[in-house]
Amino acid sequence: MSEERKPSVSETLSLVKSFIDPDESKIDITTGKGFIQDLIVRMRDVDISGMGAQLAYFFLLSFFPLLIFMVTLLPYLDLDEEHVFDFLQSIVPTEVFLLTQGTITEILTTHQGGGLLSIGVIGTIWSASRGVNALIKTLNDAYETERKPGFINRGWSLVFTIALVILILLALLIPILGHQFAFSLFSYLGVEETFSEFWRFVRWIIPPILIFIVLNLMYWIIPNTEPKLHMISVLPGAFFSTVSWVVLIYGFSYYVNNFGNYTSTYGSIAGIIILMLWLYFTGMILIFGGLLNATMHKRRIVKKGYNE
Repeated sequence: MSEERKPSVSETLSLVKSFIDPDESKIDITTGKGFIQDLIVRMRDVDISGMGAQLAYFFLLSFFPLLIFMVTLLPYLDLDEEHVFDFLQSIVPTEVFLLTQGTITEILTTHQGGGLLSIGVIGTIWSASRGVNALIKTLNDAYETERKPGFINRGWSLVFTIALVILILLALLIPILGHQFAFSLFSYLGVEETFSEFWRFVRWIIPPILIFIVLNLMYWIIPNTEPKLHMISVLPGAFFSTVSWVVLIYGFSYYVNNFGNYTSTYGSIAGIIILMLWLYFTGMILIFGGLLNATMHKRRIVKKGYNE
């Protein structure tokens, strides 16, 4: 019985090259290999690493204005800063938490007075929306389409920035107000003994669901495609980004707190460096979700053309 011939080194390198640097004119996106090749080409053309760094820069500029806006809302939600600190401490690395804690404390002590809808807060939201505005440009580049008129894009960037704020606030409110509501409901139904198990599950599952909804709406509304995307068609990218973002939130925090030693390398600016890395990975995750949807969109169009 003859042995199967093992591929030579040159054949292996040729196979790898066909994925890394494929001939775009020969890509058959209807096949599994062609799908991966097209996705890699899009990652290269969009420059996912460079755009991730650009988004991280804009996200960093937006991060602290976003904190200012959230802190402005705290008195209206009957939340004190300890609730905010407990939430942040559970999802971000220690260095980033210490940096954020100091900023929030400074905001609370120096920004007293003023209405919720003051000019300062409106300006803060406008500033914070720059990161989302950069993401809008990147997602349209992924679909190889022109962006909508500037004022429309700016409007959507404001909408999704506010949606992000609401998402974070809900993550703060659910463990507190949600616990009280659920306990009262279970007591009324006479099944208090199942409350702890139920709440242990719900408190972890609701934030990812909210993240998924916001990302799905973003991937559906932002790309200026013709014909317009269907909401169901962007579910894969939204699902990937949601799962990856949740893994990043807890996994990166666990790694930095237990294995990373950024303080000895970067000293007092370790918090900023870690925050930038976290935002950089976040940007690449959001971009990749859009690229995945764009590749699947092109595949559906090609297959539809074949069928017709």
